Amino acid sequence: MTSSQPPFHDRRQAGRMLASRLLQFSGKEPLILALPRGGVPVAFEVAKALDAELDLVMVRKLGAPGYAELGIGAVVDGAQPQLVLNEQIVRQLAPSPNYIRAEMQRQLAEIERRRERYRGGHAPAEVTGRTVIVVDDGIATGGTVRAALRGVRKNDPKHLVLAVPVAPRDTIEALHAECDELVCLLVPEPFRAVGLHYVDFAQTSDEEVTALLEEAWQFGIRKLARQK
Repeated sequence: MTSSQPPFHDRRQAGRMLASRLLQFSGKEPLILALPRGGVPVAFEVAKALDAELDLVMVRKLGAPGYAELGIGAVVDGAQPQLVLNEQIVRQLAPSPNYIRAEMQRQLAEIERRRERYRGGHAPAEVTGRTVIVVDDGIATGGTVRAALRGVRKNDPKHLVLAVPVAPRDTIEALHAECDELVCLLVPEPFRAVGLHYVDFAQTSDEEVTALLEEAWQFGIRKLARQK
């Protein structure tokens, strides 16, 4: 490997590297919650290394008017969906309340589509009273992850951890207040984009997400059967 090559080959390798920093949780029956789609391959490797349950936290970024990649906030699914706005960006762009409501409903519809495709008949994992580790493939502005953490916190986990391969320093510092513990492998200076730190950062497909979840859930069922 040359010094100019990115530190992570792909998301699954990043997950194995991240898992090595989380081994202290392996005996605490943690719940690993992945942000779909890119967080799932990372979280799969973490769950496998920690012999842990894997599930999803369904959250979607709200795109700015005319520039969908710029997040003005995020929405987290649940009985009472949570809207978390990036107040600084909202002040700068001043999107109308109607736009925000419409974008929220659009993203909730995408969450519903993904839930049906990814989960099938599997019930959501229990969060209350557990050690919960939220995993993504990297963080830029942090709006989506912040919303995810706040949504998980509402369900009263015993200990809430955020674990990611790479993120900018200012975002990491801001997210410390949203969780009990934070693990980040790489904090580059300057930070430009998550994908620059991967050799292969191709978009994670719905098919890959579904396959990894099915493999994790089947393993969990087999493990429970052996314990009976």
